[in-house]
Amino acid sequence: MRQAGRYMAEYRSLRERYSLLDICRTPDLATEVTLQPVRKIEVDAAILFSDLLLPLEPMGLPFDFIRGEGPQIERPISSVGDIDALRRFEPRESLSHVLTAIRQIQVALGGRVPLIGFAGAPFTLATYLVEGGASRDYRHTKALMHGDPGAWNALMARLVHAVAATLREQIAAGADAVQLFDSWVGTLSPADYRAHVLPHMRTLFAALPAGTPTIHFGTGTGGLLEALRAAGGDVIGLDWRVDLDAAWARVGHDVAVQGNLDPAALLAPIPEIRARAAAILDQAAGRPGHVFNLGHGVLPDTPVDHARALVDAVHELSRR
Repeated sequence: MRQAGRYMAEYRSLRERYSLLDICRTPDLATEVTLQPVRKIEVDAAILFSDLLLPLEPMGLPFDFIRGEGPQIERPISSVGDIDALRRFEPRESLSHVLTAIRQIQVALGGRVPLIGFAGAPFTLATYLVEGGASRDYRHTKALMHGDPGAWNALMARLVHAVAATLREQIAAGADAVQLFDSWVGTLSPADYRAHVLPHMRTLFAALPAGTPTIHFGTGTGGLLEALRAAGGDVIGLDWRVDLDAAWARVGHDVAVQGNLDPAALLAPIPEIRARAAAILDQAAGRPGHVFNLGHGVLPDTPVDHARALVDAVHELSRR
């Protein structure tokens, strides 16, 4: 779950010289950052270092990251005209730096582990576009969704097209699997998800090439699991707010699951980390299709040796 980051000294060293967007837009830097956790903690897959907002700029929506506040959209969407003005783009041109990074990473990995590409899911991207940045209650997004369903569907259709095109090109460049991050979808009720998001997600998953595994990730989705499964994805992400065994039974054992350790558990002593990993593996019960993972990203103050201890514990306990 976004393995590279501020908990690693090597990453912090680069961030002293380059902005987040500089790293995302420079294939050599994105390659280096992607490889750092593979070398340091020996995870079983590399995750492309990029950002889910990158497709927005070629759509005509420039943005930047404000220190202490997160991403901010320069001109948030506020009208049907703004939606109509969104541009379609060719990822091979507008996001060529991302695709070059994927090819470079695969050469550097040399088959050691697979590479996971990713993109933001349409609902989460829509929240940034409408709110202008992060939000606590997503009031403007929900007001558009409920107040003008036609405009909402038009916005989601534009985003589905952009995300699908982006992921298809990532796969063509060499990504072994792709993950859709619907980070904020847990803010929705099950009824709103089924009415306003699920149909668009089905369209998106149907637009991706068969044969490349897809991971459908969200947080705070305990009330949406059945709907997420219905929307699509070979792997359904589970956060730490649900028990893995009960959640897996809800989505069905014919689909894989990813999760679901609380990222804050990595701040605990190593024996506690091992115990928590063992408890999750016990719930998985050796059933094929469990991708052990955190329920969200690594926290910035996580000790690197704790992250490595978790990986070692999962390897050791899984072999048993």
